[in-house]
Amino acid sequence: MNAISGAIEPIVGLNVPAAVGMRLEDVHTPALIIDLDTFERNIKRMRALAEKMGVRHRAHAKTHKSADIAHIQMQLGRAVGVCCQKVSEAEAIVDGGISDVLVSNQVVDEKKIDRLAQLAGRARILVCVDDSGNIDDLSKAAVAHGTMVECLVEIDCGAGRCGVQWGEPVLELARKIDKAPGLKFSGLQSYQGAAQHVHNFDERKAKIDSAIEQVRVTIRMLNEAGLDCDIVGGAGTGSYYFEGTSGVYNELQCGSYIFMDADYQRVLDADGAFIHEFENSLFIWTSVMSKTKTDKAICDAGLKAQSVDSGLPTIFGRDDVSYVKCSDEHGVIADPDNVLRLNEKLKLVPGHCDPTCNVHDWYVGIRNGRVECLWPVTARGLAY
Repeated sequence: MNAISGAIEPIVGLNVPAAVGMRLEDVHTPALIIDLDTFERNIKRMRALAEKMGVRHRAHAKTHKSADIAHIQMQLGRAVGVCCQKVSEAEAIVDGGISDVLVSNQVVDEKKIDRLAQLAGRARILVCVDDSGNIDDLSKAAVAHGTMVECLVEIDCGAGRCGVQWGEPVLELARKIDKAPGLKFSGLQSYQGAAQHVHNFDERKAKIDSAIEQVRVTIRMLNEAGLDCDIVGGAGTGSYYFEGTSGVYNELQCGSYIFMDADYQRVLDADGAFIHEFENSLFIWTSVMSKTKTDKAICDAGLKAQSVDSGLPTIFGRDDVSYVKCSDEHGVIADPDNVLRLNEKLKLVPGHCDPTCNVHDWYVGIRNGRVECLWPVTARGLAY
């Protein structure tokens, strides 16, 4: 499971935070650590849920940006493939040996389209479309490279981002894809991203119910026109149970379930309790670097070690101390009872796992208190 590679010699503390066999206590901080037992339980849990609902799972690699983790999701979790958000991200994941990738986004730049068409010669490549002219450009590039690019028409099902309105606009694009050389109409993309972190169950369900009905009507129109949908994809960690049991969607696109984060733990179920299907497996390992005040401690995990767009991290397993503020290199921890000590280690649950992973080079896999593996964040920073 160890995936250190490249020409540069790994030196612990300089370009890697740990070495295989090292005790957790000795891992350099701040570091991104994975509790492997919990991580694997999350993957198995999603596999079991998808199988019970009778749907496929195309795991979203934008969460982790790691070819090693994508392989585990496909092998242990029986995912049929992965989603990526950018061409460069997809290229890195394909380079890492993944052979079925949906770019669950629009690709409209001529240079990126050309790269995408070339990538389709090495793996099954799908992409989302919401523009007629983009179909022409994708077709031209696929023909030029002698490849096949599969297309999903994206529906704006309520998030207000990409996608066309349901019904006739979708049918118009699907017909054009179906006739375009080098392209294949493979179905629909309908992801309600704005609903994933709606904490209230009824509000979240209402948003997804609306999306499901839009997709249901659109599929009926496509079928009447002689067009079948191999893929009806969408759903995330915060809503998969709605789409998965809808009888409409057949592919889930969950990503955060493998790690979870502080904001997902504010999402409530129908009984008003926190959703608990998945557990925290991803942490920022941090050290107390200053303790000159009796009521606070300063740790070495600040803004450069995490994303706080969804709120500050929580401190795992502790209710006596709390992370209250951060700057570039420092985190402020409220310590009202003066219990923390210099160089004490803590596990932070990031507020938002996806962009937090993107600021680290390595995952440090921990089992039984020791480093079992190091996985590079394969597509770190690849956003083009």
